[in-house]
Amino acid sequence: MAKINENFLKLQAGYLFPEIGRRKRAFEAANPDAEIISMGIGDVTQPLAPAVIEAMKKAVDEMGRAESFRGYDDGGTGYGFLKQAISENDYKGRGVDIELDEIFISDGAKCDIGNMQEIFGLDNVIAVADPVYPVYVDTNVMAGRTGGPDEEGSYEGIVYMPCTEENNFVPEPPDEKVDLIYLCFPNNPTGAVATKAQLAEWVDYARDNEAIIFFDAAYEAFISDPDIPHSIYEIDGAKECAIEFRSFSKTAGFTGVRCAFSVVPKQLIAYAKGRDPVEVNPIWGRRHCTKFNGVSYVTQAGAAAVYCAEGKEQVRSTIDIYMANARLICETLRSLGYIVYGGVNAPYIWLKTPDGVTSWGFFDMLLNKAHVVGTPGAGFGSAGEGYFRLTAFGTPEDVKEALLRITNNL
Repeated sequence: MAKINENFLKLQAGYLFPEIGRRKRAFEAANPDAEIISMGIGDVTQPLAPAVIEAMKKAVDEMGRAESFRGYDDGGTGYGFLKQAISENDYKGRGVDIELDEIFISDGAKCDIGNMQEIFGLDNVIAVADPVYPVYVDTNVMAGRTGGPDEEGSYEGIVYMPCTEENNFVPEPPDEKVDLIYLCFPNNPTGAVATKAQLAEWVDYARDNEAIIFFDAAYEAFISDPDIPHSIYEIDGAKECAIEFRSFSKTAGFTGVRCAFSVVPKQLIAYAKGRDPVEVNPIWGRRHCTKFNGVSYVTQAGAAAVYCAEGKEQVRSTIDIYMANARLICETLRSLGYIVYGGVNAPYIWLKTPDGVTSWGFFDMLLNKAHVVGTPGAGFGSAGEGYFRLTAFGTPEDVKEALLRITNNL
């Protein structure tokens, strides 16, 4: 008799974004003439940069010639040319030395974050912000690191760290000892950012408690404030306690192309039973190469082009489009009386729903009255109730139209 992994049965009824899609499809079926504008799921709308396209075309041509054909990359961890570009451009310019064998190329930060927990024991206590990107929680539930959910959807065995207006949506280190900590800055969903001083508190906590931080920096390219760190490794001691995740999806429009990377420093140590120290880097390398055969050469060539002079300029122009959207969304909603957060160093806008309106209630109201889709804050955890997330990834034309509908119909 085949038996199911019963940890999957603990999961909530549906992953947040498929549930949004289900409601959207039901509305479309009942209202076939309605033109829906999506500002919910964080997919991009601007095309790939010309430099990326040219690099990928060239790579395709190379794959068509025997003398330049390429098969597997370096054990599935990524080609050296892309790792070198990442080390030089993303880290050395910020005073951080990252070696090439500390970088692991993958097909998505979401995959890396979900997979990374596999190499750590099930008896680790994890801590997540609340509200939280659902993948951090759900993958630990699947692994069996938690109990079941309570009435509010919080799982037994997880330490939830409230992110509220009072703490500017930046969690503080917990009073109790935890082992694995998920942090995301710029934050999805709240759009909050953390200062160097705030991140230094977390690094100190992790080192004092022999914990490891999973630092999701997928949106670092949207930071405009020069005082906000782009990498946790800008903080002294972070290499001893943190793994960083990055993505080309939102930075360079790779949501349909797929390329990302994780950084696992050689200084990072976890412990086996009996407190024997274990280097995390080779353990992740073994897991990565065992279950993953690498990102295509064509894709990696395109990702490397993001770092050439033309690529940097073109990608920055695209980011500027999205951040102009974010400014317009914030300005318009505030003029309508909404309390709004984020949208400055992040492509996400976190707004407070009107008094007495739940997150899903606001979702339905926005969909039915304005034909606009957003993301209910409750889908990110109990502390997200009463809030709503909008993304700035639409086309400027769609964003303007959506705001006009909200202004006229809500």
